[in-house]
Amino acid sequence: MDQQDSKLNIHQPCMLILAAGRGERFLASGGSSHKLQAMLGERSVLQTTLASVRASGLPWHLESGPHPGMGDSIAAAVKATAQANGWLILPADLPLVRPQTLQELASRLAQADPDALQVIQPFYQAQKGHPVAFSRAAGPALMQLSGDQGAAAIVRQAADAKRLQRWDCEDMGCVLDVDTVEALEQARRIWRERQKVRASK
Repeated sequence: MDQQDSKLNIHQPCMLILAAGRGERFLASGGSSHKLQAMLGERSVLQTTLASVRASGLPWHLESGPHPGMGDSIAAAVKATAQANGWLILPADLPLVRPQTLQELASRLAQADPDALQVIQPFYQAQKGHPVAFSRAAGPALMQLSGDQGAAAIVRQAADAKRLQRWDCEDMGCVLDVDTVEALEQARRIWRERQKVRASK
């Protein structure tokens, strides 16, 4: 587990970056390193993800394990940030997610009743994305997670209770996870295109 980059603000949700996975699918696809250490421009995938999180201005916490499954990673991260006003859970292999997406999601979560279960999930072109936002009321259930299923059961619980909000966004970075070498090449192409756009402004 890594130190938090900034002090938690009890009025803000905390970004939880999950970096404890083994990346076996990436290695099986021909990767020569852990996917989070693969280079995307001048930074690694993990460094690029963290740069977006820092640029959002939100408090954040990096959970690097080791943990047996994603559920265990989430539980450990929520326990370490228990005083936060909700959580935005982001797998570390989504380096192209935009800071504005994180800010907008945090803003939407801040409008929800923190004492009632509320989950907000971004979608890009009908694909489920990340980070998924959870209100403070989800904390006890998040802390009890274990295994490989992550927080899917809590999302289903919120849906059953009509407490799941779908947010359609325009950021493909919320769905492009670097899980294979092919996905890494796609991410590199998009990253280069974004750099050209910035340079032309």
